[in-house]
Amino acid sequence: MKKSVGPQTIVYPTPVFIVGSYDPNNNPNVMTAAWGGICCSDPPCVSVSIRKLRKTYDNIIASRAFTINIPSEKFVNEADYYGLVSGKNIDKLSDTNLTAVKSEILNAPYIKEFPIILECSLLHTFEIGIHTQFIGEIKDVKVEENCVSENGDPDIEKIKPIIFSPDNRMYYSIGNNIAKAFNAGKIFKK
Repeated sequence: MKKSVGPQTIVYPTPVFIVGSYDPNNNPNVMTAAWGGICCSDPPCVSVSIRKLRKTYDNIIASRAFTINIPSEKFVNEADYYGLVSGKNIDKLSDTNLTAVKSEILNAPYIKEFPIILECSLLHTFEIGIHTQFIGEIKDVKVEENCVSENGDPDIEKIKPIIFSPDNRMYYSIGNNIAKAFNAGKIFKK
């Protein structure tokens, strides 16, 4: 039997995205966001929802570009910090000794030390309650060389991304491989 817990922002896993953007003076800013995910295959797109009161909101509206930076487990403290403080008053990257790199293809910074980066141009915005959903068309994905598998694809076990649990406000690591996607369900095909 199921127990109702009411309408809540719970889905598993919830990503830990570090959104990179430039302010009008070309100062890099980053913030942690959990409300997002892949939203289209063709063109490849990712969504992230941000409150209007965030500096990142204004930056994305002005520059029409942003990056999604995926931190590995070893950067959990930095990822949490980027969600605790506002870039309106401080330089978060300087505080954590991480490096902003200007994208070569759009007007947004990414974090050099993070293993995987999505470079996105703003495609759509949607007002949803207290958040605005930004849909970014993924123009390129950059992966640290030591986080690539033998066949050249990103390797989740080498990337070691962190995920967020909204109900208990905890970060988790990724678990074990349990089955091959688009294959495990074939046992039910007739």
